[in-house]
Amino acid sequence: MSDNDDLQKQKEELEKAYDTDHEIGEQNINPLGLDLHNPVFVVSAALILLFVIGALVFPEQANDSLGATQTWIQETFDWLFLSAGNLFVLFALALILLPIGRIRIGGQDAKPDFGVLSWFSMLFAAGMGIGLMFWAVAEPVGYFTEWFGTPLGIEGGTEASKEAALGATMYHWGLHPWAVYAIVGLALAFFAYNKGLPLTIRSAFYPILGERVWGPFGHVIDTLAVLATLFGLATSLGLGAQQAASGLDFLFDGIDGGLGTQLAVIIGITVIALLSVMRGIDGGVKVLSNLNLIVAGLLMLFVMIFGGFIAFLANTGTTLSAYAQYIIPLSNPVGREDETFYHSWTIFFWAWWISWSPFVGMFIARVSRGRTVRQFVTAVLIVPTLVTVIWMSVFGGTGIDQVRDGIGALADEGITDSSLALFQMLQNLPLAALTSFLAVVLVLVFFVTSSDSGSLVIDSITSGGKTDAPQSQRLFWATVEGLIAAVLLAVGGAAALSALQAGAVSTGLPFMIVLLVMSVSLLMGLFHELKLIRLAEAEAAGKA
Repeated sequence: MSDNDDLQKQKEELEKAYDTDHEIGEQNINPLGLDLHNPVFVVSAALILLFVIGALVFPEQANDSLGATQTWIQETFDWLFLSAGNLFVLFALALILLPIGRIRIGGQDAKPDFGVLSWFSMLFAAGMGIGLMFWAVAEPVGYFTEWFGTPLGIEGGTEASKEAALGATMYHWGLHPWAVYAIVGLALAFFAYNKGLPLTIRSAFYPILGERVWGPFGHVIDTLAVLATLFGLATSLGLGAQQAASGLDFLFDGIDGGLGTQLAVIIGITVIALLSVMRGIDGGVKVLSNLNLIVAGLLMLFVMIFGGFIAFLANTGTTLSAYAQYIIPLSNPVGREDETFYHSWTIFFWAWWISWSPFVGMFIARVSRGRTVRQFVTAVLIVPTLVTVIWMSVFGGTGIDQVRDGIGALADEGITDSSLALFQMLQNLPLAALTSFLAVVLVLVFFVTSSDSGSLVIDSITSGGKTDAPQSQRLFWATVEGLIAAVLLAVGGAAALSALQAGAVSTGLPFMIVLLVMSVSLLMGLFHELKLIRLAEAEAAGKA
């Protein structure tokens, strides 16, 4: 046998590893226009509706149960959340450096579907939009004033606490969350576009489970992904509704920022999201994401200039140096003395990012065909982190400076309402009414893009990986997302923020285990693909 024949035989044997019948059941469209062939849809919908009904009938018990579950998870699995987050960052960096980084999503000849700017704006808007608006001022100011506890027990109100506040905020919003998104997004894109498997979470486990991934094991994985996504999204949508309602209350006399206005915001934006869903990615999400990027950039530029450009430059240096200084101490789960901060914030954020990862990861996967693994991970991991450094330096740094200098309500009263912090900071700058209005619009559009993207993703998971499932199914999930957010706000009452956090933490734990196994499976799949590429190259060189 010639060398070329031997190479061809090896290549055929490797390709057989993914020669599988991967249709997850037969299509079954019912009179409501829903594709119910996949058990994941029925089980996920039933569990969610059971939660909604139970929470509405027994609100106090539901709130108590959510709180107790959150406390138990934070106290029992704190070390696991922190350790897993560190592993995800190291794994993502390794993907950039290893030879597998040359693999192109969709095959070596694939071309990108979207331009760089549109691609980046979509992944960034889907990834953190509402959260960055809500927490950019509240979180660093809360740490600086000790209102939210202090990172590593550093005394508040000092220059050291300013550094710790900005460093800890970046720790929560920097490499760690984007590493989670990068791994999930790459796994989904790779197995769908390179291996021809359905665009659904279970496909990422094919190297480990083989054909069993299309049975009960796969159903459990996808169901966990749907539940995590729905509660992660509900947390973000609930925060967005709180902030939008507070902004409207801040801007207009006679509008109360309470629960009634928050629920009205959820209903109104969910209706808009339904219309956006019907237009699809190109006509809906892409247009809104690009619009949001422009508005967010203008708002950030305004605060950067009128908050003091020299101060911004100084705050950027402080944020970068503090992030580098505190990332390792904050990543260490051993011997921590700041348990209130650590449990209340770091574990919540880690669980939130993990619960968001199926949604953000799958959305990023759908818009990333044609990029190499190295390009993909670098863009998803490094670029958003650098942008977040600037964002937090502008908004968080300005908020801390105002408190330190005794300017405005944040200095006088502290963080009395997290959803108001951004508007209270803007109040001390020129054109406060206009910028506050733009901030409300930004929150609302981020709300729409998150709901829109989430419904597209959940629809794909529950239809067995289809990207062309019935439109009525996408509308169903967009409605459910708004419903869960409304229920969590309602049952939480005055402690609505805690209820939103508890929902994210409760679903983040089981899916964290899924992500750890997914990382191993992704590595197996990528090295398999690299062998195929090298064999093809050797075969081509032999024929030359």
